[in-house]
Amino acid sequence: MEQEKIIIPANGYLMLFVFLFLFIGSISIAIITEQPLYIICTFIALLIAPGFVMVQPNGSRVLLLFGKYVGTIKKNGFYWVNPFYTKKKISLRASNFDSERLKVNDKLGNPVMISTILVWRVQDTYKAAFDVDNYENFVRVQTDAAVRKLASMYPYDNFADEGVDEDITLRSSVNEVSSALEKEIDERLSIAGIEVLEARIGYLAYAQEIANAMLKRQQATAIVAARHKIVEGAVSMVEMALEELNKKEIVALDEERKAAMVSNLMVVLCGDKDASPVLNTGTLNH
Repeated sequence: MEQEKIIIPANGYLMLFVFLFLFIGSISIAIITEQPLYIICTFIALLIAPGFVMVQPNGSRVLLLFGKYVGTIKKNGFYWVNPFYTKKKISLRASNFDSERLKVNDKLGNPVMISTILVWRVQDTYKAAFDVDNYENFVRVQTDAAVRKLASMYPYDNFADEGVDEDITLRSSVNEVSSALEKEIDERLSIAGIEVLEARIGYLAYAQEIANAMLKRQQATAIVAARHKIVEGAVSMVEMALEELNKKEIVALDEERKAAMVSNLMVVLCGDKDASPVLNTGTLNH
């Protein structure tokens, strides 16, 4: 199996001087001497002309001779090669690819919309030119396939009511998911000589048909979590209040009055609205 071969061809400026000398000199001498044989040098000069090639920074030219791979020019400059070479231009610059939003199922089977942003460049010109049919289309197709696979490996989010306790989720584990995506895409594109510089999730959301239901579910989960914290804090405050009253002997409370006090404090501390005080001028039983 052939591999990329870097070559540095002849200096283009020197051959440009030879071309101009043959082309202009042969025409001039033919006119002065009226000898048509010098016109042959003009045809030689015209044969030299197709061999000039210019390579810009972060560019390359893949050279073929009647279907046989000769080598790749990666160093920028002005060169001259065999006029019969076929010169295929391949850019070595970094390219951005923003994939379309795909509808896929996450690990729990929930439909989500996801897209990725990929930064890539050609590393091996031989593989990019000859191991795949169209390396740019290959990048797009394989990136979409990698995103679909990644989305099916992780849940969108953690939900306690389903017993889901994943360390990595699509929504919260951005660095881990991006690293796994980059590795997956890099393995797929290595056959085309493509180097993955960066890959990350560009868009992530539930599919439209379940977006409203999932939003309500997330809100309910947040409310339950908040209530849990409120109740936990209220219990701690009630316990502290009873301990302080008992320690300082401000008032002696029997079990019935303690229960009433706990009930009132829990209502005040856990309620959504401000409590309205009620003055009791009698006893607890009247």
